[in-house]
Amino acid sequence: MAAARKKGQASSPPSEEASFESAIQRLEEIVDQLEQGDLELEAAMAAFEQGVRLSKHCAVRLEAAQQRIEVLSQEGGEWTTRPFEPAEAEDDDATEEIG
Repeated sequence: MAAARKKGQASSPPSEEASFESAIQRLEEIVDQLEQGDLELEAAMAAFEQGVRLSKHCAVRLEAAQQRIEVLSQEGGEWTTRPFEPAEAEDDDATEEIG
């Protein structure tokens, strides 16, 4: 199947069950292919489109994971949980790296 990917054949879009790790791995493969510049225009466009889908899939999976994170803290001698709230500075740094 790797040979088919190198020739620029697009694989199926990520399924809802696709793991974050497998989606990231495929996204890295696509980036490598595009950086090599060996793909014909149509194959490069298909790979790019698949990369965009994978990127969106990963973003959704990360957001879902972030919503599940709870911070454990001790307040008034009792342990409580509260939803995770990212710091503003972290959001700005992440945006700069992507853009």
